[in-house]
Amino acid sequence: MITGGLLRWAPGLTLALLILPVMAGLLGTVIPAFSDNANGLRNLLDWPGLRLAVWLSLTTGIGATALSLGITLLLVASLWGTRVFTAVQHLLAPLLSVPHAAAALGLAFLIAPSGWIVRLFSPWATGWTQPPDLLILNDPYGLSLTLGLVTKEVPFLFLMALAALPQSDVARRMNVAQSLGAGRIAAFVISVLPSLYRQLRLPVYAVLAYSMTAVEMAMILGPTRPNTLSAQVVVWMADATLRFQATAAAGAVLQLGLVIAALLGWRLAERLVRRMIVSLAQMGLRAHGLDALARTLAIFAGTVTAGALILGLAGLATWSVAGLWQFPAALPETLTLRTWARAAPDLARTGALTLGIAMTATALSLALVLACLEAEHRFALSPDTRALWVLYLPLLVPQVAFLPGLQIAALRSGVEGHWLAVAAAHLVFVLPYVFLSLAPGWRAWDPRISVAGLSLGASPARVFWRLRLPMLLRPVLTAAAVGLAVSVGQYLPTLLIGGGRVETLTTEAVALSSGGNRRLIGTYALLQMLLPALGFALALLLPAILFRNRRGMAVAA
Repeated sequence: MITGGLLRWAPGLTLALLILPVMAGLLGTVIPAFSDNANGLRNLLDWPGLRLAVWLSLTTGIGATALSLGITLLLVASLWGTRVFTAVQHLLAPLLSVPHAAAALGLAFLIAPSGWIVRLFSPWATGWTQPPDLLILNDPYGLSLTLGLVTKEVPFLFLMALAALPQSDVARRMNVAQSLGAGRIAAFVISVLPSLYRQLRLPVYAVLAYSMTAVEMAMILGPTRPNTLSAQVVVWMADATLRFQATAAAGAVLQLGLVIAALLGWRLAERLVRRMIVSLAQMGLRAHGLDALARTLAIFAGTVTAGALILGLAGLATWSVAGLWQFPAALPETLTLRTWARAAPDLARTGALTLGIAMTATALSLALVLACLEAEHRFALSPDTRALWVLYLPLLVPQVAFLPGLQIAALRSGVEGHWLAVAAAHLVFVLPYVFLSLAPGWRAWDPRISVAGLSLGASPARVFWRLRLPMLLRPVLTAAAVGLAVSVGQYLPTLLIGGGRVETLTTEAVALSSGGNRRLIGTYALLQMLLPALGFALALLLPAILFRNRRGMAVAA
């Protein structure tokens, strides 16, 4: 039973679980970077690929963030309130659950020289009977990595925008601006964008921090000579001789500095854009001619983003059951479950461990979030901006900057390599997403229902268990599904805290990506994708079954 005393501790405990691991990890990374007579820093500066690795991290991260934000705003500005917007919403929303590694592998299967795109045009259009010698994957400019990041971050920013739109009073603002003669795009930019972006700022910062420091996607899609800085740091950390630990720590500190510099530069760009919007408003911007073009671009960008991810995942599924599939055939000659049968024992063991870690991290996160939200309701707490920044802290600080410090702490305490330690590390990243998913629906619950229950003699705990929780079952299960998806997709925390001995579907899929067995890669990546999909399916089906005779009690997610 939830008691008032325990609830009062919940917010502080939750904030501590977000702050302490990040701060302790940063400290554990910074000290080795500048100890040992600064050999780590010296070795880092002597590395020949440093300048290009830094440049790749900046260009791919900033480029992917700018493109993702631009596509998201274009979709909202040109399609909001239309049937197409609803279709895009239904198309992009499920893609949020796809793990980054699975998305990267699917895209790799799609755009590779022997992938589906080339196969569709060969040999009748190109004359190719062999895969062309083109450096599409792992290109030196990071273009394939940028594309992969965009396909994953657009669904995230789009859903964040959907959550923020009701608070931006879009309909009234757009109507007022358009009644003054502005076109649809001009009306959105002048009247809606400033309010909307204030609520999107932290998610955009999180996307920027992740895009600059992505490891699993960089290892699958990114350049290799040199790697991006974050991927190279992981390579140094994984060295069996431990000779590059100080160099890796120095690289992690440099990566943190790059992210901070990029965030400051982005903040400066925000101010410049704000001044431009004010100037355009003062000039009486109309821009009716942009509306048709923007609508076309939005539909094209949304289709390409979703289509690339969906076709890539379809490619994973096809390769997992493919028999003989020679180039340039668009489809395999035969389908077989032989690969699944051979891999079944390893898939079952790895899948069970992945699911166990994910369920543990998600259950703990959900318990903490429910306790925090109930404490917020009972004690009339009002979280301020500082609490929101703390919530985003694990998403804003690069994983590669603080996880090495946590790895050292786990090693010294003797818990490295245990699945519970990995689940605890996942908790740091799962908790923010569960909170962000559940809080809007929980706070929107009609408080008069609680008043009615209390007036009939029920205790606050009874109201929670018998009224609020059952009525909010769908949002709770949806938040749990989000947490499950986040945990399943964690690569770096599993690799470092697990010490390479905790094998999950994600770590195995990334490890297999360097080989050439597409069928085996497809099985691991597909199962990695199916676990979160199963969570979301249960989040939809269970409330429908439980509330089939009491539909008025169900609250939508």
